[in-house]
Amino acid sequence: MKKTALTLVLSLLVVIASATNPIPKITIAVAANMQFAMRALTQTFAKETGIECDLIISSSGKLTAQIKAGAPYDVFVSADMKYPDNLYKAGFALEEPKIYAYGKLVLWSINDSIKPSLAILKTDAIKHIACANPKTAPYGVAAIQALKHFGVYNLVENKLVYGESISQTNQFIISESAELGFTAKSVVLSPDFKGSGNWIEIDPNSYSPIAQGVIVIKRNKPEESKALKFYNFLFSPEAKKILENFGYKVK
Repeated sequence: MKKTALTLVLSLLVVIASATNPIPKITIAVAANMQFAMRALTQTFAKETGIECDLIISSSGKLTAQIKAGAPYDVFVSADMKYPDNLYKAGFALEEPKIYAYGKLVLWSINDSIKPSLAILKTDAIKHIACANPKTAPYGVAAIQALKHFGVYNLVENKLVYGESISQTNQFIISESAELGFTAKSVVLSPDFKGSGNWIEIDPNSYSPIAQGVIVIKRNKPEESKALKFYNFLFSPEAKKILENFGYKVK
């Protein structure tokens, strides 16, 4: 009985200690193209600092709308500079957005029998082409620019199937709802999909540089301090190496 009572008391003390000394944590709003690289980044960051990171993944446009509506995010890791700059000008960010990486666009098919190319998009073999919504997803903007650059947009416009973000676009490709589609290079190099299907990198001269920006959201002091630690980590040599491994270009 005494041993049982002592165990209960110790367990209660652990619960109380956990409640009064919660694990440091921040919430990061992450553009869908960055979700795989961000897992690796936050795991390394947590090991180094003890600060855990919750990830909210969506399109940059939707995350921006949520932040403006008061979503309790600490850091916004965008797929472009337009949305972070918009938030900064609206007074939601501590400082001006800064470019942490440049993204790269690829054309990917999960079907081993399909060899992706811009030429194949025009053939009858391709009925659906997955693409992120250019209204909310910067990689969707890049895909449309590339199609127009190569003069095939008007020929394949009816085949385009839009996902609200790169995540949904990837689902169209993986489920073969679309025979192939445009996505981020970081996706096909991720541990989840590396070696799956076939892909080609799209000539970066065919679309505007995908300069991806980050901001720290104005919050109370404790969250801001932890968020700034992650912000600084994102520009460290260690983080840059991780980003390069996922196909991003860093300075």
